[in-house]
Amino acid sequence: MTNLYEIEQLRHAYHGRTVLDIAHLSVPEGRVLALVGPSGAGKTTLLRLLNFLEPPTAGVIRFAGESVHGSAPLAVRRQVTTVFQRPVLQRSSVRRNVAYGLQLRGIAPDGQVDAMLAQVGLASFAQQPARLLSGGEMQRVALARALVIRPRVLLLDEPTANLDPYNVGLIEDIIRQANAEQGLTVVLVTHNVFQARRLAHHTGLLLGGRLIEMTDTARFFEQPSDPRTAAFVRGDMVY
Repeated sequence: MTNLYEIEQLRHAYHGRTVLDIAHLSVPEGRVLALVGPSGAGKTTLLRLLNFLEPPTAGVIRFAGESVHGSAPLAVRRQVTTVFQRPVLQRSSVRRNVAYGLQLRGIAPDGQVDAMLAQVGLASFAQQPARLLSGGEMQRVALARALVIRPRVLLLDEPTANLDPYNVGLIEDIIRQANAEQGLTVVLVTHNVFQARRLAHHTGLLLGGRLIEMTDTARFFEQPSDPRTAAFVRGDMVY
């Protein structure tokens, strides 16, 4: 199994306060990795570094075998995209929102946008203003906008938080399908341990900016090696 990301001695600090300190982390290509842990554990910060939105304070991030120093080249950054918990949509139609990433890349949308809207169950909403949609529908627009550019990596920051079960199921199915059919590498940050168990091949626990344990999902939930992971899985308050 090829690792798409390799992280070594990664540290990140804000205003002198270290918020992330990870000795080693590998992200296998074509797999779904879930990151769980309490609020403030460093999960979102790690996604920002994986998306090359800012360089780490110290350490090495290798992507596809190449070390990325400082600002990542555009060709690398365009292989990675993020869907946030609260997506920011343009004041335009659903279709124009989904086509936006293609247009930035100079790619004519052709039938790609319509096919993606059908895939996420929004074909009948194509001409509607995106900002008038429900929360779950808006999240599906953001997911369609990310997937239509066919990224190598999809980073998800609490993509189904506060959504109803129907939309949660739809979004999970879309993620599962993209991973299976496109070989998409997915890194999912979630507070929902049941979601991690349903979607992820591998699951890791972050506490206080440190990676406590990372293993295949079945072992993570059924035979954790670290007592802090076992406590977290049981539902104990772990900080």
